[in-house]
Amino acid sequence: MASSLDPAQKVKSAVSVAGHEVGYPHGHLGHLSETEAAALAGFKAFLVEKDMYTAGPPPSHDDQTLLRFLRARKWVIPDAFKQFSETEEWRKANHLDVLYDTIDLEAYDSTRRLYPQWTGRRDRRGIPIYLFEIRHLDSKTVAEYEKKADETHSKARADGGTSSKLLRLFALYENLTRFAQPLCTELPDRDNASTPITLSTNIVDVSGVSLRQFWNLKSHMQAASQLATAHYPETLDRIFIIGAPYFFSTVWGWIKRWFDPITVSKIFILSAAEVKPTLEAFIDPKNIPKGYGGELEFKFFDQPNLDPYIKERATWENGHTEFPLGPLYWRPSADGTKLECVAVGSVGEAQRNEIVCTLPGAFPPKEVKAEAAVPESVNGGAVEADVAAEIVEGVQNLSVIEEEPKKDEISEKVTEADAESKAVPTTTATTTTTVST
Repeated sequence: MASSLDPAQKVKSAVSVAGHEVGYPHGHLGHLSETEAAALAGFKAFLVEKDMYTAGPPPSHDDQTLLRFLRARKWVIPDAFKQFSETEEWRKANHLDVLYDTIDLEAYDSTRRLYPQWTGRRDRRGIPIYLFEIRHLDSKTVAEYEKKADETHSKARADGGTSSKLLRLFALYENLTRFAQPLCTELPDRDNASTPITLSTNIVDVSGVSLRQFWNLKSHMQAASQLATAHYPETLDRIFIIGAPYFFSTVWGWIKRWFDPITVSKIFILSAAEVKPTLEAFIDPKNIPKGYGGELEFKFFDQPNLDPYIKERATWENGHTEFPLGPLYWRPSADGTKLECVAVGSVGEAQRNEIVCTLPGAFPPKEVKAEAAVPESVNGGAVEADVAAEIVEGVQNLSVIEEEPKKDEISEKVTEADAESKAVPTTTATTTTTVST
C-alpha cells in the first residue's frame, strides 16, 4: 500500500492534479486566477439576487467561506449555490449557532475524544495539525457515546433529520472553522500571511485496528464523512494515514468512495519508513508528536500543546494562560484593533460567556487589496451597478470572521431557535452529497 514516491515527490503530487495546482494557497484569497476571481464576484452577485448574501460591512459571509464552496464545486456557480443553500438550510434547521453557544462542556469533550484533535501546532504553511487515533473507537465506546448522544446537551432544537450523535460532531467542526482556523489566520509568522487559513492537516493513526473494528465503524464514519463534506467543504487538506495493517487495501476501497478524486489525491498512506521523512516535508519536527518521530509532547486525548508563538502573541485575560476546554470563537474588539477569544458552552445550567484572551489584528494586512472583479453578467444576466458597488465594498471591507454575538445575544438566539423549531417539520431530509473536502 505504501507509495513509491519520496517525500519531495509527495509534496509535488499533493498540489498537482491533472496538471492543475489545487493545494493551498492556490485557489485561496491572494492566489486567485482571473477566472477564479471572476467566479467569486459572480457567486456573490448570484447570492445577492437570491437574498442569501449582504456585503456589509461586515459581510454576511466572508470571502474565504464562499471560496470553499466554489473550490468544492470546481468553480461552477450554480453548483456552488446548490451546496451553499442546502448548507444554510441545514444550519438553520439544526440551529448550529445555538448548539455551539450552549452545548454542555462534558458532552462536548466526550465528543472531542472520539474524533480528530488539534495538537496546538501548525504545519509549515501555518495550517492547524490534527491527530486522530482510530483504535480508541471500539464498539463499546461508540455504543456508549451514541446512547448518551440522545440526551439534551444544548438549547438548540434540531429538525430531526440529522442524528444527535452527528450534531455533536459538528460542534467540533464549528470549533475548527470558528476558532482554530481564524487563530492560525491571525498569526503572521508564515508564508502567504495575506491568505486566510481554511484547511487542516490530519495525521490519522490506524495502527492496532482490526478488520472487524473497521467494519463496525464503517457506517458511523461514512455518515460523518458524508455530512462533513456536504456542509463543511474544503476544510481538509493533507491526510496522512499511518500504521496501515496488511488488510488496509480492502478498507481503503470503501473509504475512498466517500471522497472525490481531488480529495483522494491529498490522502497519503505511509509505510513505517516513510512516516518521519514525509511528515517532516510538511511539518517542522518540533510540531510533530514524538510518537511519529518528532519532538512534540502530545498524545491523543491531550489538550492542545500550544505553539509558544501563540502564547507570546496573546494577551490573556480573566486568569487564563491557556485556551480552556470547550467551544471558543473569535470576534472583533470594540475598537476593531484586536480579536477577542470568547469561551461559550455551558456547565450544567450555567451559560459560559467569557473573554479568554485577545490577539492583535493581523489579517488582512492593510496593504492587501481585494482581487475579485465583478463580472458584467452572471449566468447571462446583467449585474446591476448598485449590486456591483455593494459587492466591491464588501470585498474591500473583508474581515477575518463575521461579527459575533454580544454577551446578551445568546439568549436571543435561543429564543429565536425555539420559535423556529415549532415551525420546522420533524422529518426534514438532509442532503449528503459527497464533495471535495
